Amino acid sequence: MNPKPSLADRLKAMLNEYGPILVVVYLVIYALTFVGFAIALTQGIQVEGSAGTAGLWAGAWFAAKLTQPIRILLTLAVTPVVGALRDRIRGRRASVPSPPQT
Repeated sequence: MNPKPSLADRLKAMLNEYGPILVVVYLVIYALTFVGFAIALTQGIQVEGSAGTAGLWAGAWFAAKLTQPIRILLTLAVTPVVGALRDRIRGRRASVPSPPQT
């Protein structure tokens, strides 16, 4: 029985398979998380001056950093779906490579 691959091994395999799609999906999820926390923090605190704004963004960054394991798992789950959608839109079959031209 083969042991289950580690999260790092799964991430490397998906990076090899999906490349830029994986990076874009991760960055979009990160941006949404970061901005979401910033908006949530503004609802609970009054920001005054540049120090307050810097503190707001630092707090949003810290909160987003705490969610990193969840974001990685979400990226691993969503990337194959996004890759399949991209292939469908482009009219390609994802698992069948085209034969070499001679």
